[in-house]
Amino acid sequence: MRIARIHLPLILIAALAAAPLGAQSTFDHVDPMIGTGGEGHTFPGAAAPFGMVQLSPDTDTGHVIRDSYKWAAGYRYSDPTIEGFSATHFSGAGHSDLGDFLVMPTSGDAVPLEPGDVAKPGSGYRSRFNHASEVATPGYYAVTLTDPAVRAEMTAGTRIGVHRYTFAPGKAAHLVLDLRSSLYNYPGKVLWASLRLMPDGTLVGARETRGWAPDRKLYLAMRFSTPLAGHAFISTEKDVAYRGFQGPGRGTDAVAERSGRALVARLDFGALTCPLEVKIAISSVDEAGAVANLASEPGDFDAVHARTTAAWRAALDVLEIAAPVAMQKSVATALYHSLLAPSVAGDADGRYRGPDNQVHRATGYTFRSTFSLWDTFRAEHPLLTLVQPASTTNDVVRSLVASRENSPDGILPVWQFQGRETWTMIGYHAAPVIADAYLKGIRGFDANAALAAMVASATYAPYGGLGDYMKLGYVPIDREPEAASKTVEYAYDDWTIARMARAMGRSDVAATFEKRAHNWRNSFDGRTGFVRARKADGSFRTPFDPTAINYGSDYTEGNAWQYSWFVPQDQAALTTALGGDAATIAKLDAMFDYDTSKLDYSHAEDIAGLIGQYIHGNEPSHHVAYLYSYAGAPWRTQARLKQIVESQYHPTPDGLSGNDDLGQMSAWLVFTALGFYPVTPGSLEYVIGRPFVDRATLTLPNGKRLTIVADGLDDSHPFVRSVSLNGVPITRAYLRHDQIMAGGELRFTMQSKPNTAWAARPADRPYSSSQTR
Repeated sequence: MRIARIHLPLILIAALAAAPLGAQSTFDHVDPMIGTGGEGHTFPGAAAPFGMVQLSPDTDTGHVIRDSYKWAAGYRYSDPTIEGFSATHFSGAGHSDLGDFLVMPTSGDAVPLEPGDVAKPGSGYRSRFNHASEVATPGYYAVTLTDPAVRAEMTAGTRIGVHRYTFAPGKAAHLVLDLRSSLYNYPGKVLWASLRLMPDGTLVGARETRGWAPDRKLYLAMRFSTPLAGHAFISTEKDVAYRGFQGPGRGTDAVAERSGRALVARLDFGALTCPLEVKIAISSVDEAGAVANLASEPGDFDAVHARTTAAWRAALDVLEIAAPVAMQKSVATALYHSLLAPSVAGDADGRYRGPDNQVHRATGYTFRSTFSLWDTFRAEHPLLTLVQPASTTNDVVRSLVASRENSPDGILPVWQFQGRETWTMIGYHAAPVIADAYLKGIRGFDANAALAAMVASATYAPYGGLGDYMKLGYVPIDREPEAASKTVEYAYDDWTIARMARAMGRSDVAATFEKRAHNWRNSFDGRTGFVRARKADGSFRTPFDPTAINYGSDYTEGNAWQYSWFVPQDQAALTTALGGDAATIAKLDAMFDYDTSKLDYSHAEDIAGLIGQYIHGNEPSHHVAYLYSYAGAPWRTQARLKQIVESQYHPTPDGLSGNDDLGQMSAWLVFTALGFYPVTPGSLEYVIGRPFVDRATLTLPNGKRLTIVADGLDDSHPFVRSVSLNGVPITRAYLRHDQIMAGGELRFTMQSKPNTAWAARPADRPYSSSQTR
């Protein structure tokens, strides 16, 4: 059974006094090893902010299908060996793929071309390593490979990566480039691959894979600081039919070009007297694109590393933190993880491959992909509007709209990477990302085209039971799996479409989707007090167990306990439906305090980080602790946040209780540590919680600065006595977006006991669509 691990509270690391603000930058506190063990699924390697390349070690690529879940990022902290360093990785995903173009140094006369057995050192090109030799900082990773006695270093730019290998003196240096290797590996995943050595010594290659995303094409360009002394392009396919002069029977592998389904290259450099640098670039468009990307970011390893370090310092140092060192590390790393995606997916010349598998060109923006929207609409994208220039969110929205225009289905992305749609998860959650940006005044995109894309996605009948949803007002479980979850998530997405349409003066569209936003009521069972799945005849499906979690059942990666709280657009109406404030608070308490000791969720790999039936390791629970504030009990929110932060986040490799999900788990911590959270993206409000830092300064995209101060904060003073903004008391439980963007000082005064009167009146509660102010 998966239960939340018990750790000492972060704040109890009392010997670590709060560091003074500005003594070290946020960059200096980032630890990319956080989340590389346990359930976090993060990678430790080198990447630039939102970079196309994530140059990182892969410790085991031999796991297929379900077992590959634990190796979704390629690296798992508990593994004793490294297979090589590949160019593409997800950060914290709940699914596996990528791991393209694996490179591994070897030395000596014999060059193994297979990874070998982890239990048999020396049986292949994989190598043992020691964690003590690892160094990981934003944009840089290094490790000593024990078996070939090689120091391996990685850095990366926006569209490039640079390997640097220092070999032992006097030994012949080799690289293995394995185009067979992948994450989410299985026989037949590589549909086709090619390698070609150009006259100027540049090595280009390509492969097409059939993995999580179908028919994904990726191209490679690679240059070496030392000329090749020899090479071999080898096909390891078995029982291959004759394919002409480069098919079976050719006498040498030292050819200039080779294609096949199972290619591996041996690259020879002889004995070296200086480190070998290998500069790579990738493209989803073509080889020429990869070569041009390579040229777009000049310089050697040190030059690229210096540029990327500067880029990370600029991106991370918008937030200055004073807190105990453990908390500083956790929050700084959370901000780092939130700035890895959505990643650049277009070439330096603007070309990109779209969902239709055709090449398009982005003009006036950078095409981005890696959209884990079911996760990231909640906090990751709202955070980017506060910590990144507006151009980043404009790129995101324009990329989403372009993807819709390029889509064979004519809808916005669901879960897309490298321009390819995976159809993973539910909802049309690009809608709240776009609406939240528009309502916040980010307008560097065609709003009419964006709204049209949102409406098209919300009315595409073949998608996820939407045809029935539009007819019945709910998704019927006897026609579509996960129907209860889809109904309530569609209703929220509909509300965001209505909000943007109303702001644009499109009252016709707004009226339609405002009505649809109430559809959550059609799945709410007043008798049990839970959101449930209905059948097409209107009856609720039975039997009903609110604790049951089964894939493909009534709910998506959760159960009735988590999904019954997903009415962020109208929490006041849900509170009324539950019987009022007292009943809502009691039900929230019952969720957090539920005894799960007799429940077995071991079959559900995404269910981690349990506090009763609250599951912080998965996204449907992320807003729930803040809901006490909608029932007049912000002090209960403060108590639950303390419980969550102290049990779910730690500055260690296993310090994330669940998948980071492309920054969502991390963005939750950044917001929560600062003292407020976007429960309802699109409402232009943030629910006030409690801070976990003594002091922080956030430099906003408009250049203004918001300073958060927590007077008296320590482990024995976790409750809010009062809050003020620029010296004016705040007696309500929320902040408006415009107040944050105006900057100034947000001051919390903390105390040991709850202040049950603060922000407790109905007029003090956050936004609900059924309430007017």
